[in-house]
This record gives sequence, C-alpha cells and structure tokens, in this order.
Amino acid sequence: MKKTKQPVVILVGPTAVGKTNISIQLAKALNAEIISGDSMQIYRGMDIGTAKISEREMNGIPHHLIDILDPSEPFSTADYQRLVRSKIKEISERGKLPMIVGGTGLYIQSVLYDYTFTEEANDSAFRKKMEEAAVQEGAEALHARLAAADSEAAASIHPNNIRRVIRALEILHTSGKTMSQHLKEQKREQLYHSVMIGLTMDREALYERINERVDIMMAEGLADEVKQLYNQNLRDCQSIQAIGYKELYAYFDGIVTLSEAVEQLKQNSRRYAKRQLTWFRNKMHVSWFDMTPPVDAMLKEKEIFTHIAGKLEL
Repeated sequence: MKKTKQPVVILVGPTAVGKTNISIQLAKALNAEIISGDSMQIYRGMDIGTAKISEREMNGIPHHLIDILDPSEPFSTADYQRLVRSKIKEISERGKLPMIVGGTGLYIQSVLYDYTFTEEANDSAFRKKMEEAAVQEGAEALHARLAAADSEAAASIHPNNIRRVIRALEILHTSGKTMSQHLKEQKREQLYHSVMIGLTMDREALYERINERVDIMMAEGLADEVKQLYNQNLRDCQSIQAIGYKELYAYFDGIVTLSEAVEQLKQNSRRYAKRQLTWFRNKMHVSWFDMTPPVDAMLKEKEIFTHIAGKLEL
C-alpha cells in the first residue's frame, strides 16, 4: 500500500507583496501553523529590517523558526532543511497543517525536494582567498564572478550574501561542478504533498509599496536597530549581509549619507523583489494570485483557500 505524503502549504512571493496578512487568514481557515521561509528572520534583534511579524500580528497562530539564533551565528541551507523537516513532522503530529511562508527560494526548495548538500566540498585556503577578494573588490564584483560561472546560483543569491556566494564558488572550485549542476543531478522527487501559492503584483505598485515600507521602517527605528548591532562590532557574519543592515552600516562607517543609505536600501529591496519573482517563476511550480491594488482581500483569501482545499481534498 502506497504511503500518503504529508500535506504542506507554501506561500511565497516578493518582499512587501502582502504575505503576512494573507498567511494569518489562511492559517486560521486551514488549522495551520506557520514556519518562516525567510533566511533572516531566524535572527534575534533584527525585527524592523526583516519585517518580522509581531506577536499581535500573529493573532494566536503559532510561528516557527523566528528568533532562534543570535546575529553572530551562521546558518546554512542544510540547517534550514533539517529544522523545517523536523517542524513539519511535529506540526503534523499535532493534527495541524504545516504552512511555510516566506521569500527565500533556495531554502524552501531544499525542504520540498530530496536534496543532499555537498558538505565534502571544502577548501579553506580558497575560501580565505575569496573572502579577501570580497574585501578588496567588493561584494558586487564577487557576485559577478559567480554569475559568470554559475548564473543560476547567482540568480538565487543576493550579492550582499557574501558567505553564500563564496560557498557556491568553493563548490565549483573543489568539485568542478556548479551548485546548480549538483542540484540538477539529484532526483527532484517531492517529499511532501505540497501546494505552492504565490502572491504577485504589478511591478510599479510593488515598487511603490517597497519604497513606502522602507520609509515606515526608518520611522519605526531601523537606524537604531542597526546601530545596536554596529555597536556590538558585528561585521563579518551572515546576518549583517541582509538588506537594510549593510546599507546602514555604510552610513555609520561614514561612507554615505543617511539619505543615500536609505535610497540604496530601497533600490536593493526592489532588485531583490525582482530576483525573487524570477526565481519562483523559473524554479518552482507555483499557482499565482494577483494582489495588485485595488483588490478585495477577503475575496482573494477565499479564492486562495478554495484552491488549496481543492488540491489537498479538504
């Protein structure tokens, strides 16, 4: 008798598209618990810049993989895969539906498919050389080097995430194969009975929302949040590569003015949103729902719920 796969709902989309509000309503309707699919919301003390959901916004819905690490601690795709699969098992054993919500495509993909990671591909001397190149040439130049060698991996990794850029280059250097080739050679078998919902929006409307969100973040105290990390001398760690933190570090270093840092933050956020959409459209089987204003949120939530219920035969 064939074993039935565990149902999992995934809600994805670019930054600022409105995933948080929809996710809460869906979780209530589906009797679900939410697992964060964001690579930076795992860090404590990084609330405003990562648009972390507040306890009030959670509205009683349990959330997982938020505030689990200090900003100085590293975290890999393999770590995420292990933790989320464990959470899916826990949630389902409680009779609830696991729902992953976020925009970090590679993290989510690693959970859904039977991927293994190339942990054996290590070369500390090469890694040190690339770290020095990042300092001397800059993050963009290092990312361009990866793009020339492995355009697919580069498309999924933000230029500011130097650790992951170097890791992709290290895999290529040590194995002779790109990260993308390693993944393609593995069986792309779905481990779960997953339904993936994507929220999208007209580009101009989305970019306007992103710009407004950055202004709100600044008004809510983003600069103070980043200054606290800056004062702790946190620099060469994964968390500080997040959009919203690296740009303000440049301001505190006296490299740019505050207005220049904010404008760079808006630009980097818009570029990231574009990369997120490209990733999910090219790499995953997503059912898209348009959230371009004006939109009736309640009708859209019902439409999405009906789609999920049909797929999961609820």
